[in-house]
Amino acid sequence: MEQQHFALHKPHGYLSQFIYEKKRNKKKLGELFDFPEGTMAIGRLDEDSEGLLLLTTDGKMSELVRSKTIEKEYFAQVDGLLTDNAVEQLKKGVEIGFKGIRYVTKPCQAHLVHQLPSFIGEGRRIRDERHGPTSWVSITLTEGKYRQVRKMTAAVGFPTLRLIRVRVGDFKLEGLKVGEVKSITFDFILP
Repeated sequence: MEQQHFALHKPHGYLSQFIYEKKRNKKKLGELFDFPEGTMAIGRLDEDSEGLLLLTTDGKMSELVRSKTIEKEYFAQVDGLLTDNAVEQLKKGVEIGFKGIRYVTKPCQAHLVHQLPSFIGEGRRIRDERHGPTSWVSITLTEGKYRQVRKMTAAVGFPTLRLIRVRVGDFKLEGLKVGEVKSITFDFILP
């Protein structure tokens, strides 16, 4: 059987999974597209996050893409005006909680985003300006602990309000509309 791979612009409010067996009814990936049997999300975006989600029927490819050699870039809208000092802290690594223990994140790339690219879109309304200013930061990681970006921005005093994955390796969110799925190849990742 030939393996299949997909890119999805995951909307806010969807789980990055196909099965959810708890009592509350949740929106799942299978509601967005008729994926072939055996398709799995490569990594996850939490229900409140949006953006680029890669999927595959190939477990080995999933493991390769999730490896610490592939960069994942996120745009985070944070509460308040992010300072240069906070960005420097993010770059060097910050202490977060992970599975009940303290963990220091690996050094990463981070910079302020002064102008959002148009492909980000309006998204859901977070709040209005009466509640104070917000700002955007780009964070590029090669690791992916549970809710890591959210925990990192909170650790430097700027909680995340909206989180969008914009890139995995060389594959970018640009060109995908919210909820859109397209077939892809992983030529850009293979050695």
